[in-house]
Amino acid sequence: MPKVALYKQDGSNAGEIELNEAVFGIEPNTHVLHEAVVMQRASTRQGTHAVKNRSEVRGGGRKPWRQKGTGRARQGSIRSPQWVGGGVVFGPTPRSYSYKLPKKVRRLALKSALSSKVKEEGIFVLETLGLDVPKTKEIINLLEGLKVEDKALIVTADKDATVAKSANNLQSVKVLAVEELNVLDLLSYDKLIISKEAVEKAGEVLA
Repeated sequence: MPKVALYKQDGSNAGEIELNEAVFGIEPNTHVLHEAVVMQRASTRQGTHAVKNRSEVRGGGRKPWRQKGTGRARQGSIRSPQWVGGGVVFGPTPRSYSYKLPKKVRRLALKSALSSKVKEEGIFVLETLGLDVPKTKEIINLLEGLKVEDKALIVTADKDATVAKSANNLQSVKVLAVEELNVLDLLSYDKLIISKEAVEKAGEVLA
């Protein structure tokens, strides 16, 4: 079983903690990680792009000139695609880009992302994580105590509005509840700061 250091909220050492090997100790599957990131990024696309085709564009109700005898090419409407201001052929229409990967693949991707954090020594497990009042300085002190200077993802056992509000003003910090954990955020942030309770919960659910 992989072992990592356990820290107090002030950054001091509080011993060691054993992590669930089935979740935090597997060989990361890079292909599955890539698939999960592509899926998440596709799901965030708005898909609101739109153009007008020849049935939607305004005007062009009558034939611009008679069919024969003018010496010009025959035309049926001034809103045909070849005319300026005409309809667009095969243009983009509003659509959803989201799709889903199989549940087992999504779970493997999440376990791979967590295991890669352990492998890279980018995980900090806190004995407890909680604040009495929202205060950005408390999160800064936490990061300084752990000597974290990179982008950090803070994970709590349950949704904690106080911790989330405290980190709102810090661009390099994001706070999630353990049930909101996702591959894109785990890979986007260099360090993972997670409470002991959240680690145990993730180990139970994902194993």
